[in-house]
Amino acid sequence: MEVGTTRQTITSIEVEKYTASLVLSYKIAHFFDLTIEEVFDFSDVE
Repeated sequence: MEVGTTRQTITSIEVEKYTASLVLSYKIAHFFDLTIEEVFDFSDVE
């Protein structure tokens, strides 16, 4: 996979069963040429 992880991991992130590490979050955002904040929803973080 382009970001160095499995499809299963990406699916788990999408359904909120897994929280991506900072490094993986960066790789995903970079792949889509976006910022981490544009890819992930931080609205429920205190």
